[in-house]
Amino acid sequence: MPPLTQHTLPNGLTILLREAHSAPVISWWLAYRVGSRNEPSGFTGISHWVEHMMFKGTDKFPAGSLDRAIDRAGGQWNAFTSMDATKYFETLPADKIDIALRAEADRMRNALFDPAETESERTVILSERQGAENQPTFWLQEEVRGAAFRVHGYHHEIIGDEADLRVMTRDDLYHHYRRHYCPANAAAIAVGAFDSDAMLAKIEALYGALPAVEAPLLFARQEPRQRGERRVMVERPGKTAFLEVCHRAPAATHEDWLKLKVLDAILSGSSGASDNKTSRLYQALVKSEIAAGVGAWLTPTIDPYLYSMLVTLRDGRQPQEAEAILTAEIERIQDEGVSEAELNKARKQTKAAFAYSAESVTERAYWLAQSFILGDARWFDSYAERLMRVSAADVLDVARRYLIPRQRVVGILQPTGADSEGAPA
Repeated sequence: MPPLTQHTLPNGLTILLREAHSAPVISWWLAYRVGSRNEPSGFTGISHWVEHMMFKGTDKFPAGSLDRAIDRAGGQWNAFTSMDATKYFETLPADKIDIALRAEADRMRNALFDPAETESERTVILSERQGAENQPTFWLQEEVRGAAFRVHGYHHEIIGDEADLRVMTRDDLYHHYRRHYCPANAAAIAVGAFDSDAMLAKIEALYGALPAVEAPLLFARQEPRQRGERRVMVERPGKTAFLEVCHRAPAATHEDWLKLKVLDAILSGSSGASDNKTSRLYQALVKSEIAAGVGAWLTPTIDPYLYSMLVTLRDGRQPQEAEAILTAEIERIQDEGVSEAELNKARKQTKAAFAYSAESVTERAYWLAQSFILGDARWFDSYAERLMRVSAADVLDVARRYLIPRQRVVGILQPTGADSEGAPA
């Protein structure tokens, strides 16, 4: 892998550069240290809404002009908000990358936040949330997260609570933008076909002129220790029951995170492999025809989050059946451990899945941006090496310490069978 170079401008902007000359393409990212984690009650969803407003234009780049310019250049651009960050990117032919460099430098300080556009986007985001609500698992996962996090900002969905989305103002959004969108709270990442010295000079010329503003003190609240199992029950129209079991997981930079990732591959095959039919939970729940599907995810986050397992029940089956079997499979690992053959397969699958997720210059730039957000620019580069050091003893250790009942949240979605909510009480 080509070397990564890191620089910091006098105004505080972090710059990560990696040359990749396999194709005449460059991916350019701006990553800001602000996401739903940093939103207090009353302002949930504000980071995501600000992301939408960044596409509504500046004086220099009116709304729609960048769409046309990037399309003509044969490129792509987009953005997304996560729990920990807001990221923007453009991937373009190498000789057209100046469009992206200039656009993101301008958008960092000069987005317009037109009042009429703000109101129009309120409707769009409320509709987006309502669309998510059509999925029964949205309600289950929202309730589970709310039970798991009572203080920390991870408790609410990235899109925000409807009550907040209806009352936030244009000035609220603009204040959030001006507070968090500054060089000292961001990183610029470039991966692709460029000369590093020349690229650094371009970035210094465009971004070095941005005013130095002290990095904001990010709103973040530490979640108190969980002192016993928590359970939630959700009733929704439909015919399918779901079970979600979440255990506390460490931050991505903690040494135990990758050990849990290997354990996840053994339990659910959710390391990204296309076939999870040999995983323990598939064999125990799907092959036995209790569940129609089972999956799990371990998200790399700044602060401790959750390792979540979701079971979709077959008609006529009850979540309690699935929970008993899932718990038994966890206890079997805690009692017996895992074999070297199972461990090696899990490590290789996880390594291959991660490599597959970073094949393109866009994906490689994404992972560098994510590494910056996590607080370790080398997190991506060292992933495979750290992964292959995970031992069977490590897997047994994290299974025994993290997958314990008193540190879990169990959620059940019980279908009502009705087609509507019924009359209000």
